[in-house]
Amino acid sequence: MIRGSRGPERASLRSLGTSDQVVAEKGTVKEKDIIVGVTGGIAAYKAAELVRLLVKEEARVRVAMTAHATRFVSPLTFEALSGNRVIRRMFGEGAGAMDHIAWGQGSDLIIIAPATANFIAKMAFGIGDDFLSTMILAATAGILVCPAMNTRMYENPATQENLALLRTRGIRVMEPGAGQLACRYEGPGRLPAPPEIVEEARYALSEQDLAGLRILVTAGPTHEPMDPVRYISNRSSGKMGYALARVGRIRGASVKLVSGPTSLDVPRGVELEPVSTAKEMRQAVLKHFPDCDIVVMAAAVSDYRPHSTEGQKIKKGRETLTLELDRNPDILAELGQSRKGKNCVLVGFAAETEQLLAHAGKKLQEKNLDMIVANDVSREDAGFAVDTNEVKILFRDGQIEHLPLMGKEDVAGLVLDWARTLWNRYAADGK
Repeated sequence: MIRGSRGPERASLRSLGTSDQVVAEKGTVKEKDIIVGVTGGIAAYKAAELVRLLVKEEARVRVAMTAHATRFVSPLTFEALSGNRVIRRMFGEGAGAMDHIAWGQGSDLIIIAPATANFIAKMAFGIGDDFLSTMILAATAGILVCPAMNTRMYENPATQENLALLRTRGIRVMEPGAGQLACRYEGPGRLPAPPEIVEEARYALSEQDLAGLRILVTAGPTHEPMDPVRYISNRSSGKMGYALARVGRIRGASVKLVSGPTSLDVPRGVELEPVSTAKEMRQAVLKHFPDCDIVVMAAAVSDYRPHSTEGQKIKKGRETLTLELDRNPDILAELGQSRKGKNCVLVGFAAETEQLLAHAGKKLQEKNLDMIVANDVSREDAGFAVDTNEVKILFRDGQIEHLPLMGKEDVAGLVLDWARTLWNRYAADGK
């Protein structure tokens, strides 16, 4: 949990409708009670990694297995990873008479991974012939089903109808991955990767307080080519922008991510538009801007580009090389000017190495922003290519919010909290 600021900043936080004492963690599995149901498929071994990841994120995890699942992975493996006993039979071996009710009604989420065609059919038709299937019948917790099976079994009309039936009941069903399966078939049927399942669990457990909002996020650097093999760029990794996109989607928003070149995985459920140069980013942003409620410009766009790009690699020759540069378009300033009369919250970022507040405040006013997130990128623990950040958030009315060092997803959550509050104000005022 993240504590709010002291002194004058408390009034700023309160005026934006956020608690001045504690900002609740959103979009996380931390301290949630999660049951992982493991059924009898070859992908059962991947459930061990799923449990490990959930425990790593500080979820309280318990595991229930079918009898066939124990043929693939020992219950002892899951007991060691979760720190809790594993139930695999309805009666005996430590199972309480009412555990099938207590587990399903005392948890926040049940994840069936892998979910075989057989178990999916039992869920669809309400069959309870073992502990796990009976627990599902009694459950009041949310349920996430992760199918894994042979391609032909997955594509069988009976399986597809069963999955469709589960969806109509409010059960979340992940699409399986495609590729080579254990049975040597090629096609859909692979268990989704454990990190993707964790991401979907975070979505399932999150308050959808951004549902209905359309958010545009820019991320990463731009590459301005000198020749076919060289370019001008900067040290941005894209981590802050991707964190904003991920948190926005987890909290229910429709998120478009315009990203320069990065090595990061696209957050699940986020629509990516990859670009390379500042001109390409401008074109993509201006295309999506009219349909957005919140725009967060977290990309580190190159200020200049080579005046001309050579068609062939520039060869080493003289001791010095002079490169003529042209100024790139200022995308953020253009948005600030064009937003007049439009219901849209515009958020900028200021990566500085000196006079942080002065430079950020000037940028906020000159570019007509609602808020700007400023950080000192000369620090090793904040800024480019690290997972943490320490920022100051400046608002148009002169208020400043100082945040301590925290993970970039925590920063993203707070930025989106304030952006949502500003959006609600605009909507209420009819601006």
